[in-house]
Amino acid sequence: MKRFYGTVDIVAKEGGFAVTLDGKPMATPAKRSFRLPCRGFADAVAAEWDAQQEEIDPTRMPFTRLASTAIDRVAGRRDEVIAEIASYGGTDLVCCRAEAPADLVAAQRDGWQPLLDWAAARHGATLTVTTGMQPVPQPAASLAAIARAVAGFDDFSLAALHAVTAACCSVVIALALADGRLDSDGAWACAHVDDIYQTGRYGGDPFEAPGMAALRREIAAAARVFALCRADETAP
Repeated sequence: MKRFYGTVDIVAKEGGFAVTLDGKPMATPAKRSFRLPCRGFADAVAAEWDAQQEEIDPTRMPFTRLASTAIDRVAGRRDEVIAEIASYGGTDLVCCRAEAPADLVAAQRDGWQPLLDWAAARHGATLTVTTGMQPVPQPAASLAAIARAVAGFDDFSLAALHAVTAACCSVVIALALADGRLDSDGAWACAHVDDIYQTGRYGGDPFEAPGMAALRREIAAAARVFALCRADETAP
C-alpha cells in the first residue's frame, strides 16, 4: 500500500493518546478507536508511521500491530487469550531437553534452567523437565500459577506477552522478558539455543537467517511495550 498521508502527530485524549495522520485519528483494522495508554507507546507507533517511505511496510510496524491486536482481539476476549498463553506451560520449550550431544545438552541447561528456577521463585510455577519429543504432564498447581501471572497483565501487555509466547514457544521466556529478567536479545537467544548451537557447529549466523530479523523486531517491540506499561503504572 502506498503512503497516503503526509504528517503524523499525537493528540492527548481522555484515557490515553491518539495518533493522527494528516490530522485524522487512526483506527484499528476493525474500525475501533486507536487509543494508546501512555505517551511512550504513542511515540513508538507514530515513529513507525512517520518512517514509512512511498510504500508502507507492515513488517516494520510491530508497535502498531501489537496495539491493534490489544484493541481488536484482546480487549473483548481476555479470558480466552489468557488461557491460550498459559497453555504453553504444558509444553514449554524450556522444559523439553535434548539427550545428546553433550554440548547441546549443556547449552540448553545453561540457557533454560535459570529461567525455570526463576519461574518457580517468582511465580510459584515449578515445571518438570523431560528429554525427547514427548512432553510430560506438568503439576496442576504450577499451571494455575502461570495462569494467574498471565492474568495480571493489562490488554496491551497481554498482546505483547501473547506475541512473545507464540514466537518463542515459551510462556516462561515471555514472562521473564516482561519482568525484565531477560532483555529482548536474551529472550531471542533462549528461544533459539538449538539454532545457535547448530550454526556454531556448522557455520552461519542465526541472527541473519530468513525471517529472524522480523522476529527479533517483534520481540524487541514487545519488550519495549512491557517497559512502557510498567513505567505508566508507576507514574504519579
